[in-house]
Amino acid sequence: MPDPSAIRRMRELRERHDLTPLVIHDNYLINLASADRLIRRKSIAAFRGEMERAIAIGAEYLVAHPGNYKGQSLEEGIVNLVRGLGEAAAGLEPGNLTLLLENTAGCGAQIGYRFEELRAIRDLASTQLDFEIGYCIDTCHCLAAGYDVSTPSGLRSTLQKLESELGLVNVKVIHSNDSKTPLGSHVDRHAHIGEGYIGLEGFRRILNHPKLSKKPFILETPIDQEGDDLRNVQTLKKLCRKSRTTTTPSK
Repeated sequence: MPDPSAIRRMRELRERHDLTPLVIHDNYLINLASADRLIRRKSIAAFRGEMERAIAIGAEYLVAHPGNYKGQSLEEGIVNLVRGLGEAAAGLEPGNLTLLLENTAGCGAQIGYRFEELRAIRDLASTQLDFEIGYCIDTCHCLAAGYDVSTPSGLRSTLQKLESELGLVNVKVIHSNDSKTPLGSHVDRHAHIGEGYIGLEGFRRILNHPKLSKKPFILETPIDQEGDDLRNVQTLKKLCRKSRTTTTPSK
């Protein structure tokens, strides 16, 4: 567990600089849906540790990938995932922590590239966990999964699907990543903002859409050279500023 003095210091800095919400991501090796007993057992223990640390530091959100159902049916994988969440959370007091299910690109046996799958997980898990459950939507994963967020009509259609399947109020965080691979590729390869198949105009529409503009956006773009992270943040800020003075987002 983090040192108590470090936690206090972090909370002081968050309050001073108005850093909210605090969003953390679980370990990418965790697979609560696994049919392998050893992987499953280690995943449950690892995810419980993630939850304990998130609660201790006062994080608002813990983002998790739904996992991989290899060797079983999708339905069995979802059931295993939900059971794993329940075992990991047993006896924990949630505090202010909300668990967020992240959409995936749909490579191989990944769970969660279709919004319907994310909804099924939340519906089932909500009956077994005391934790609130929402969603983190990744722009690269959307495009790779077949949701065209790069065009006006595609973004409109995607938002309609999000609203009907997940409820936009339950989408708490957006991962801002361009995609190195095209629409429907089911390949998860992040690109710098504006340098992939979503493009600058695609991100301008996403960032400034009235249904999304107030949500937290977080980068997960590559760092190929020193300063790439800051450069991507600055690109997003410029797209927000320019759009608000020169364009009207599609509704």
